[in-house]
Formats: sequence, C-alpha cells, structure tokens
Amino acid sequence: MSAERETIFTLEATPIKFGAGAVGDAGWELKRLGVRRAMLVTDPTIARLGLAERVREAIAAEGIEVVVYDRSRVEPTLESLQDAVDAAREARVDGFVSVGGGSSIDTAKVAALVTTHPAPILDYVNPPIGGGRKPPSPLLPHLAIPTTSGTGSEATTVAVLDIPELQVKSGISHRYMRPSQGIVDPELTRTLPPQVTSSTGLDVVCHAAESYISRPFSERERPASPDDRPPYQGANPVADVWSAKALEYGGRYLRRAVADADDTEARGFMMLGATMAGVGFGSAGVHIPHACAYPIAGLKHVYQPPEYPDDHPFVPHGHSVIVTAPAAFRFTYDAAPERHHHVAELLAGGPIGDRGPEVLPEVLRQLMRDVDAPSGIAELGYGADDIPTLVEGALKQQRLLAVAPKVPTADDLASILRDSLQAI
Repeated sequence: MSAERETIFTLEATPIKFGAGAVGDAGWELKRLGVRRAMLVTDPTIARLGLAERVREAIAAEGIEVVVYDRSRVEPTLESLQDAVDAAREARVDGFVSVGGGSSIDTAKVAALVTTHPAPILDYVNPPIGGGRKPPSPLLPHLAIPTTSGTGSEATTVAVLDIPELQVKSGISHRYMRPSQGIVDPELTRTLPPQVTSSTGLDVVCHAAESYISRPFSERERPASPDDRPPYQGANPVADVWSAKALEYGGRYLRRAVADADDTEARGFMMLGATMAGVGFGSAGVHIPHACAYPIAGLKHVYQPPEYPDDHPFVPHGHSVIVTAPAAFRFTYDAAPERHHHVAELLAGGPIGDRGPEVLPEVLRQLMRDVDAPSGIAELGYGADDIPTLVEGALKQQRLLAVAPKVPTADDLASILRDSLQAI
C-alpha cells in the first residue's frame, strides 16, 4: 500500500519593518519584545564602520542594557559560535540583536538557541553530521538587522556553519530559529563594496530560483506527526509568490546595485528581494546548488575573495552557490520545464525564446558575467581531482537534496560539478 501524500504546507514569516531609517526603531522593537539586557552580535568590519554603534545607541535610548559582541566570524565555525554562546551566558542577557550579514545573524541565532536550551552545538546540527536535536520551546527574543542584501537570514529558520575538521559546511534548522523581528534598512548597505553586493545578490537569485524550482510539497509523504514536517517543504503556491518577486527584483536591480553604491533604489529593492527570497525558501527550500556549495566552501580554504575581510581565506556563500547553478538547473530542467522558463523570464525581465534546457543556464551565466562573479569552481581552487570529495560532501546534505525536483545520484552530482569547473 502506497504512503499517503502530503496535503498540508505551512508558511511562517518573521515580522519585517522595512525602509530607510527603520534602524532607528531598534530599541522600540526590543522593548516591545520584553528585552531588558541584550547582546548585540556583529563582526569587526561592521563595528569599525560604526553601524553597530548606531544600533546600540538606538537601543540604549530605550533604557535597554546592551552588551556588544563584535567577534562574529565571516563563515562561522563551531569554535566561533561557541565563543558567542559563552559570551551570552557570561553576560546573562535575555535577548539578542544581530547587525551584519548572514554570518552575524546566524551567530545570534545559535547563541539564542544554546543559551535558551543548553547543549553541545553539534547536537543541534543537521544529521548525518550532527545529532539533529530539536529545541523543545521558543528561544529568547532575537531582533535581526541585516547590512547586506543577500542571505535573507532575518526571515529564515536556518543557521549555517563551517566545520573545517570535517571539510564541510552544515546547518541547524528549526522553526524556533527564525528571528522574532527583522529590521531591513537600505541605508545600511551603502558601505558594501561591489564584490560583496555581487555575491550576496547572487545568493538572493539562487534562493528564489531553487525555491521556485523545488519538488512540489504534495509529492512528499505525509509525516506521522506535525512535529516531523520539515521546514523545507517543497514548492507551494504561497512560497512561489515570494520567490517570483525576489527573482524579478534580482533581474532588474542587481546589476545596478553592484555598479553604484549610491543607487539606493536598487540596493533597497535588493534588500527587500533578499527578505522575500528568505520567506520563499524558508517554506519551499533550496536544493542542489546549496548542497554543492557547502563542500565547495568547506573543503578548501585557499580562495581570498576580493573586497572581503582578509583575515582568513574563504569562499563567499553567494559565489559558492552560483557557480554550480547553471549546470544544476540544466540537470533539473526536464522535471519542470515551464518553471525553469518562468524563472529565466523573471530574471531577464520579459519573454525569451524556447531554448530548452539551456534557457535558465544562459540567463544565469550572463548575470554572473555582468556582476563579475567567479568563472567557476576552478577559480575557487578546485580541479577535477577534487570532484569525488565534493560529491561526498554534497551527498551529506540530504535535507536539501530531498527538496530537489529531480533527486541527483552521486554520478549526477559529479557531472554537475565537472560542468561547473568553468561555469561562464
């Protein structure tokens, strides 16, 4: 007897306050959440630019004590996350505010998780790498304030970390990880250099494309318990709306945002697109490009991205994702041709001819060239000899691969990675 198919999908979203100057409401929002002593999580660059101090002042003006933690690491590790957890425990805070890119927001998510429900961080990491432990109740309040237009972490249930000793990245995912409130202020992106804008913007595009081109939620087996329903449920009508709009914004505004830091309209729409994509993929999920991105970012640490902090080599997340996207979507094309065409048209800004499996790869490659993305995984330090290890790392991301519209075998992943050595 065949298993019953899923008939339910859920959509949860972080309340978002958007607009120029919105960051001035940070203290008001934390006070509304009942926070009296907050840990402000940021990274050294954001602290040096004065953005974290601007938020701290807004919070302090509401009579809330603020403990500043400015050691968040770009590409968090178990060690860096534990450092943030220890700092939160020592400071005895009752809430968190994150100011920065996805790394700072994810660091605050994990600090809130482990401060609320103490346990080794690895216990919470997704299997098979970690124990997949689920938090039993909601976490301490977390106000997320992104300064990049990319990860959408302010709207998602996921925190990503690098595990160098295993040469792979993984994540922690649970509905309680979603921030309590987000403030998205386009003025905070003015200081982003072009390469950071490029990488984070390409992450928006991949989030939205993978979400829109994911396995329909109704093709999953119905879980035995509501608690077993995964955060990444597959394509559904509501997630499609958010993802489609994010794709439209990415195609229309990313090139402009990269070209001109003072184009506040373009940067504002890219920030809004990042949040929209976060809502979309937070419900539907991401799959093959992200599954490949984790070992690409985790296996080797030899690439030093231009215009990023130079304290340690790493592959920016948006670049690690986009380099395999053309080949991945060529592979998934026959599972949903009409969806691939629609994504390509949204990014292109209008109708395009029937180019078969190349329709979306061609549009993505042109976008990558226009925003000066890496040409492929070879530019990131990988060769053909690395492909078996990259495949092994991608196969560990079963939480993601299960959402693909066409689930890849090890041979399929190897082919995608080979085709991505020179993506453009």
